[in-house]
Amino acid sequence: MKLLHLADLHLGKRVNEFSMLKDQAYVLEQILTLACAERVDGVLIAGDVFDKTVPSVEAVSLLDDFLTKLSENHIAVYIICGNHDAPKRLAFGAQLIEKSAVYVAGEYEGEVKKVSVEDAFGPVHFYLLPYIKPAQVRAVWNQEAQDIETCQEAVSLVLQKTPIEKEHRNILVAHQFVAGAAVCDSEERSVGGLDQIEVSCFDGFDYVALGHLHGPQQIGRKEVRYGGTLLKYSFSEIHHHKSVTLVELGEKGQVAIKTFPVKPLHEMRQVRGSYEEITRRSNYEHTDTQDYMRIILTDEEDIFDAVGKLRAIYPNLMRVEYDNTRTAGAKNLQMPAPEQEKGPAELVEELFEMQNHKPMEEAQKVYMERLIRQVWEEKI
Repeated sequence: MKLLHLADLHLGKRVNEFSMLKDQAYVLEQILTLACAERVDGVLIAGDVFDKTVPSVEAVSLLDDFLTKLSENHIAVYIICGNHDAPKRLAFGAQLIEKSAVYVAGEYEGEVKKVSVEDAFGPVHFYLLPYIKPAQVRAVWNQEAQDIETCQEAVSLVLQKTPIEKEHRNILVAHQFVAGAAVCDSEERSVGGLDQIEVSCFDGFDYVALGHLHGPQQIGRKEVRYGGTLLKYSFSEIHHHKSVTLVELGEKGQVAIKTFPVKPLHEMRQVRGSYEEITRRSNYEHTDTQDYMRIILTDEEDIFDAVGKLRAIYPNLMRVEYDNTRTAGAKNLQMPAPEQEKGPAELVEELFEMQNHKPMEEAQKVYMERLIRQVWEEKI
């Protein structure tokens, strides 16, 4: 059985006010071509299908077109809800489209959606686990889950409640932050580690298709993998090599993984130098001036209408910054970064002691930590 692992499509996303819809349509067409050429049996989409909880009409139409073409080629699709998705909207019509082998897991309501199929080696079970937070698990399991405070505890309980036939091949599609994974600037940061889970949670699965982090990477073992985004959505990702993951299942215990590069409609890159250097024809005539650009100017004086002038050469210029004596001086005035990032609870304790000249009492710490958890869980 062959499967394509996708994640974090973020359909409808805008980067520095540039719409990515044409770029997304361009790469999805490549995915469709690859899926047909490799004769894949299914496509896994591990959350963050849309960039907004209320996606644009154009973004919805793009997904509709992609799913329709996959269905026309008799390719099954397994989709879960990510933290950017609205569960009810994403799962609208889910029962109807299952007739076309498109399976969608929206909000977790006490049971992980399971889809079973057969190939030459027997059954393959797909478990579709949408993005979950502790509050959702507490609401479902009531007294049994009243002490759950972290995603680690929430995911562990959910998977414990999910019966797995270990003699068969089991695939998990999930959208969570696994501890130890590399994070880039375009992703939400962990709040005091509360949303991190350990890779050991997935020990019972033959392959884990992860979404949430934008860099393609394996975690722990090669069968636990983030697919990564198909496009670069931040200049912190300019050195990423975007790809799509092909997973081939043999008999139980045999999993082969291969990646295929994805070619963007417009590359994302940055150049650095003086205005004179950057606008010199010899320095740009052999490059793709349609790329999404970040330009760092080293001139000591600001260039009048730099953005307008540079866009005459680079129409997809996203950002212009200066790096000179003046900006370096401003950076030197900033407070030095702490050696180790502190969690919100520790920062609040330090502020309390600074203002009150005494440490927080234990009851105050408990109340403060409970309040932080409540704010984090309500955050979209």
